[in-house]
Order: sequence, then structure tokens, then C-alpha cells
Amino acid sequence: MAAGGFCKLPNGTVVVALNLPSPAPASAGSVRFLVHAQNRARALTRLRNLGLRSVYLRGNAAPPTPDEVTAVLHHPDGLIWRTAPVAGAVGGPDLVQELWHPIRALLRRPAAETS
Repeated sequence: MAAGGFCKLPNGTVVVALNLPSPAPASAGSVRFLVHAQNRARALTRLRNLGLRSVYLRGNAAPPTPDEVTAVLHHPDGLIWRTAPVAGAVGGPDLVQELWHPIRALLRRPAAETS
């Protein structure tokens, strides 16, 4: 089951955060998705419409942090992702935080090779 959670904003909209296995075939890690929508059902529908089937939110074990909420609210698509940090990893001066990416960067198909 995917870890995730949500937070309701003062204007009535929600931000949903989900950790899911990476849809990229060569990647074995997980990806953290952030979705801004009118309600939780619409947020999950947005992910399902992109091909991420079997996306469910059970409970509120891993809600979005305030920094994550700010990131998704400032993105025009309202749907961003980055690789999820490994559980138990300790941050240090050498550990660089990955930036957020738009969803189209993850779902982009590799360019066809031309001969």
C-alpha cells in the first residue's frame, strides 16, 4: 500500500501527497506525487487519468509538509513529483535535495531512434 496523506487548505481545496512505486521501467525506487485539486477524489482521478492505476489514499499517515504544499500551489499544473527519500536516510552537507518536476517529465516517452 502506498504511503500518503492530505491537507485541506483554507479555501476548501486539498493537497494530496502519495508515495508510489516509480512508473519508469528502469527505476526500482519510489516517487512522491503532490496533487492540488478541489477534493481528494478529484486528486486521485487526476493521477489515474495519467495512467497511474490502482491509486488509493487510505488514512493520513504521510501528509504533505508545508514546503510541499507551497511547491504544488506555485506550480501551474498543480501536479508535481520527485523521487521519495529513502526511509532512515540521514541528511548531511553532501545530500542535495532533488527539485520538484512537472508530471510530464516523468511520463515522457523516450525519443524514437532514427537511423
